[in-house]
Amino acid sequence: MINFANTPVWINILVFIGSAAAVWIAGTKIARYANVISERTGIGQALIGIVLLGGVTSLPELAVAITSAVTDAPDLAVNSILGGIAMQVAILAIADMLIGRDALTSVLPDPKVILQAGLKIVLLSIVTASIIVGDTPVLGVGIWMWLLLGVTGLSLYILAKVQQDVSWKPTDTSVSEESEQQRADKAAEKDEDKTLKWALWRATLAGAVIVVAGYLLSRTGDALAEQSGLGESFVGSVLVALSTSLPEVSTVISAVRAGLYTMAVSDIFGTNLFDVSFLFIIDLAGGGGAVMNDTGPYEGFASIIAITVTAIFVVGLAERRNRTVLRMGYDSLAVLGTYLCGLLVLFFLR
Repeated sequence: MINFANTPVWINILVFIGSAAAVWIAGTKIARYANVISERTGIGQALIGIVLLGGVTSLPELAVAITSAVTDAPDLAVNSILGGIAMQVAILAIADMLIGRDALTSVLPDPKVILQAGLKIVLLSIVTASIIVGDTPVLGVGIWMWLLLGVTGLSLYILAKVQQDVSWKPTDTSVSEESEQQRADKAAEKDEDKTLKWALWRATLAGAVIVVAGYLLSRTGDALAEQSGLGESFVGSVLVALSTSLPEVSTVISAVRAGLYTMAVSDIFGTNLFDVSFLFIIDLAGGGGAVMNDTGPYEGFASIIAITVTAIFVVGLAERRNRTVLRMGYDSLAVLGTYLCGLLVLFFLR
């Protein structure tokens, strides 16, 4: 394993820039392939967003988290997970600006995104409880983390089951489900001669690029933060968080520009579901102790921020008011404001 902290700064900068470019290109491509897969298989955009986009774009975070855990820095792994979740939700607020006159939560026709957000809040609540109460290891993993694993499995089962059985559909939306499907069809028109096998192979290749380049991006970002003197500060941790969130940025922006709003939101919420579940793996790789016992107010507040910004989007999805300011819906503006204020509090808790 390369220790980038011992590598010259200029080499780290080149690797960082090259990895960022590779992640960005692969991220935009995989959103295209995901739409083709959705069209060919009939799988909805919500499930594709969770399983394909969410699963793939969360793998760099998993690699970084496991690396931190096995190198006796599990607290850093937990921080990277919880900090990244809130930042990724803030990405949706930025993506809202790309839509223009419509608020993002007013153009989502699929109620499954509310279910995704609700299940994510449940998982984050378990994590917050483990931080406040403390944990006890059982078979090398904390009890709370065993509960987290079980609820994660149940959540994925519920989301897969609801794919075939949606109990209700919104009627007060400015963009109907049919029109989003039409946009998906239009986006896939240039690939109408492409087969499912073509899309699967290219999605696999793009995913591999995201995993490898995303890992290099985060490790060189961490090294640059240390070499520049920012590693021990709040700014350094934000730099690393931005690095690991770049795959989500590229895929979400690509999906939003294509009008595939359900896929974009499901990408973020799906990534979040996977990221939260990675805390179990971090605990398992941490060496037998309950990793959440090494956390404190900083991690607890980071988890609360993630819960709050997600809840704000749920409120927006339920209210469905198509009002914007600064090209963003009121809920997106509230999410961005909450996240930035949360960062300020974290700065003083560091």
